[in-house]
Amino acid sequence: MAQSTESLDAITVVATKTEEKAIDSLAPVSTVRMEQIDQILPKRLSDMLIAVPGVTVQDRGDSPATAINIRGLQDFGRVAVVVDGARQNYQRSGHGANGSFFLDPELIGGVDIVRGPTANIYGTGAIGGVASFRTKDIQDVVRPGEKWGVEGHTQAASNHGSGLASVFGGVHVNPNIDFFAGGSFKKQANYDDGSGTEVLNSWNQVGSALTKLTVRPAEHHEVKFTGIFQNFQYDAGQPTRTVNGVTATGTSIYATDVTNITTAARWRYARPDNQLIDWDANVYWNRTENQQVKTAHTSSSVTSPALCGAGVPGNAISGCVGDERGYTLDTVGFDANNTSRFEAFGFRHAVTVGGDTFHDKVTTTDETGDSNVTTPGGERTVGGAFLQVKSNYATWLEVIAAARYDTYELSGLGTGTSGDRVSPKITIGVTPVDGFTPYVTYAEGYRAPTLTETVISGAHAAVGIPSYLLPVLAFNCPSGDVGLFCFLPNPNLQAEIGKNKEVGVNLKYDNVFLAGATFRGKFNVFRNDVYDYIELTGFGAFKADYNYYQYQNIPHARIDGFEAETMYDTGDWFVGLAGTLQRGKNVDTGAGLVRIQGDRIVTTVGARFLDRKITAMVRWASVASNDNVPSTYIPASSYNLVNVYVGYQPTPDVLMSFGIDNLLNQYYRPYAIARSSGDVGAQNDLLWASAAPGITFKGSVKIRFGGA
Repeated sequence: MAQSTESLDAITVVATKTEEKAIDSLAPVSTVRMEQIDQILPKRLSDMLIAVPGVTVQDRGDSPATAINIRGLQDFGRVAVVVDGARQNYQRSGHGANGSFFLDPELIGGVDIVRGPTANIYGTGAIGGVASFRTKDIQDVVRPGEKWGVEGHTQAASNHGSGLASVFGGVHVNPNIDFFAGGSFKKQANYDDGSGTEVLNSWNQVGSALTKLTVRPAEHHEVKFTGIFQNFQYDAGQPTRTVNGVTATGTSIYATDVTNITTAARWRYARPDNQLIDWDANVYWNRTENQQVKTAHTSSSVTSPALCGAGVPGNAISGCVGDERGYTLDTVGFDANNTSRFEAFGFRHAVTVGGDTFHDKVTTTDETGDSNVTTPGGERTVGGAFLQVKSNYATWLEVIAAARYDTYELSGLGTGTSGDRVSPKITIGVTPVDGFTPYVTYAEGYRAPTLTETVISGAHAAVGIPSYLLPVLAFNCPSGDVGLFCFLPNPNLQAEIGKNKEVGVNLKYDNVFLAGATFRGKFNVFRNDVYDYIELTGFGAFKADYNYYQYQNIPHARIDGFEAETMYDTGDWFVGLAGTLQRGKNVDTGAGLVRIQGDRIVTTVGARFLDRKITAMVRWASVASNDNVPSTYIPASSYNLVNVYVGYQPTPDVLMSFGIDNLLNQYYRPYAIARSSGDVGAQNDLLWASAAPGITFKGSVKIRFGGA
């Protein structure tokens, strides 16, 4: 098995657009590579990111979508998620995350994470950070010296059962043409959470396919064409449940079919004899199409006759059984940059100049429900350009100075807005002795508001409430609609500005205590002051709730934290710690921010046996609850998550693995849940569906063939 230090010694470009090892990057960068993915046996993307400091995931059992939280910031593009360079901007408002993406873990060949706006040159809006996913490619299957290779993988798990099968293969057609293709199919039954309760509608079925064609049309030129197709089928929503003798209402249930398509073309050009040219350009299109059919209705039928007719369940909020609704987001974009390297005034310089832009088009269709209100359609164009100068003097000084210009324009439902800004960055690092590199960074980021935040308008339930219930349930909105409460647009909404101060240190030592033993460590403290932080705000008291909800700017939010990532590896055994301590608040009111993650320490201990053909590993995540959240939220759980892995690799081409997730069979909810006044205390569908799986046994076999 590979060295556990691989994750810190891996090459990454996510922080500065230039190749460097994660341990050498003067930024809070973490990587996950195929060797670590093989050890985790992931069923969901969240499994891959457990040991990455500063990163949590919000997902639901009744949806395979994922929302990434970095340093307490998520939703609406605060974390830029890219797959093979293509932005994943899908968003649908509901009882859950406002911004998620769909990606089959079996397609992933590596993940790079950078925390905070340090990587503002990587893409617009990333005031929380960047999560860059690379799908598998020919080098993951075909070894150096081989012409072709094929890899098959099967995996099965307990907890009511799940399984997957995948095949990927590649061939070097000739020195100038490579072809790679493969696919995966996975199916999962409903799982039990740690209390032994079945999480209803947590089943899903996923099919995916991947193709890549790499062409070298001329010397030093490389063009890569990528196509990714994914289909996700599942039932979204939770039926009414009886808990401890109390019957609580769930939410309507929808048979859901999601198609995610990504196409990209990447052109790279670099000449060893000309250090002024190192060109990288990518153009892409991503579509996420979510089609739903309402199959069950769980709320009171008292409002049904006016909307659906006798014998057909439904209401004004979600429509009638049999109704269809759809959410489609098309994103078209490109990014391009060039790095010139030269020496001047005793320094080695790398000057990177580039730009990027993307255009989102949101289309929502819902004939009788209110999805057109909560997820309005429209268009948004966001772009920017940047200049970065990275200068090194001898081996002890590195200075990175950068500036990024961002601009945006959006329109929908008769409302529009635009804006622009220049965001600077400066990093200074010194290496007074080998292996010890402290650094300081000041970086700003700029996030344009989204369509939903800006143009949302109308009643939460637009039609169908009977007249005799209007005085009890309904409210007259400025739009002329009647509903439970009103959403108001905000054309004056300002973009968010993150101003991050950071101090870090990288530690890199070999032959520590024992011959061949290595130690790698990254530590950093930060303060991110976010000005004009955008949050959904209720006002105007009406019975137990508010008359109006509108996305408004909070003048000043602040997030402070400490992060650590370490690994000591002797070859025969290894131990690592990753930790996150984090606090966040509204500076003006002192109130806590909802998405701040709880304090967390992740301990990894492992050993290798039989000439390192067997690797055994235990990972223990100890997580505290963040109780400093608004009173309208239920805090997340405190929990201890223990996972076990054993892998046997008798030959380089065969890997047999066994794992246990949640060995202690703990019940836990990893994020805060919004309350709804008038019910049992929470948005019940999210409360029930947010519980993670209980103890789960997993087994996997991966076999590879190749030849010259």
